[in-house]
Amino acid sequence: MTEAPNPAHMTPDPTAGLEGVVAATTRLSDVDGRNGILILRGKRIEELAGTMPFESAVQHLWQDLDLAGASSLPQAFGEARRAAFAVVPLLETASRNLTVFERIELGLAALPLTGGRGDAVAISGGLPVLLAASHRIACDALPIAPDSTLETATDLLRMLTGELPPAAHADALNRYLVTILDHGLNASTFAARVIGSTQADLKQAVLGAMGALSGPLHGGAPGPVLDMIDAIGRPENAESWITAALARKERLMGFGHRIYRTRDPRADVLTAGLRLLGPDNPKVRLAEEIEAAALAALKRAKPDRPLDTNVEFYTAVLLDAIGVDRSLFTPLFAAGRTPGWCAHVLEQQQSGKLIRPSSRYVGPTPA
Repeated sequence: MTEAPNPAHMTPDPTAGLEGVVAATTRLSDVDGRNGILILRGKRIEELAGTMPFESAVQHLWQDLDLAGASSLPQAFGEARRAAFAVVPLLETASRNLTVFERIELGLAALPLTGGRGDAVAISGGLPVLLAASHRIACDALPIAPDSTLETATDLLRMLTGELPPAAHADALNRYLVTILDHGLNASTFAARVIGSTQADLKQAVLGAMGALSGPLHGGAPGPVLDMIDAIGRPENAESWITAALARKERLMGFGHRIYRTRDPRADVLTAGLRLLGPDNPKVRLAEEIEAAALAALKRAKPDRPLDTNVEFYTAVLLDAIGVDRSLFTPLFAAGRTPGWCAHVLEQQQSGKLIRPSSRYVGPTPA
């Protein structure tokens, strides 16, 4: 019999949040933080975001996962949105105290699913309906039924506003959704894989991932970026405001990343999308001034620690530019990341292995 490893002899530092510990093998995504590269299924993120709609990128990520409907996702996601709208009456009767995020979780728990692999399509396709309906309920407006003939990004904006969005806005949202589709073994994805490793169904795994995402250290950064931009107010205020914030030891939202030691490649993808919306948006010009001032100030204050622009900074500016309310940034991230969560769960379940790490006991010993 092979002797179980003694946790006392294990070398990873538990205080480091498992950083550097390999907990899974995957064909889905690779994050090269040192060189600023993100690969999804053999393609750099720059090859996907901005070049294809959300459905095509999901189809690329889901290859080899044997999912029914994955070969015709625009139609399959349209049908999933129509099915998800059936649970909207439940959302309308739920407590007014629920947040948009909590109402989405309620809708997900109520989705009529089969419990099989095909639930990846039903959940990923249906979540935008739950998001739009939950937002409109919070605004005392009637939810809008989906149009299954539209692409996800276009229909999501239409369900939020009641109007067919400009093509440029739908393209920008497509770019964002593709950019966040998958990103290695982050907290929510790891939570989903752990739950999936028990052979729990996809609904439970996605709910667990959403629980992890709800924490401010994971899903709350883009909103505060806009708060910072609003506080600075004018381009000429950027340098003095940022210098004062750093002197107070405050964190600059949208800069620095746990993994990337250089510029987050997703930030460049979103910056390119902003430029396509037009150069005359004053908030875009302000954001560019703030970014330049922040990078210069960070280099002066912390010359030995590389801190560059991350995805949250231009996520906030891009979504604000197309009219998405900042209260929806975390729910929208969940909608874009759900296909990635589902893919990781199915990949983990193919291995048939339960994730069961060890812990090191540091409490008192018996007398």
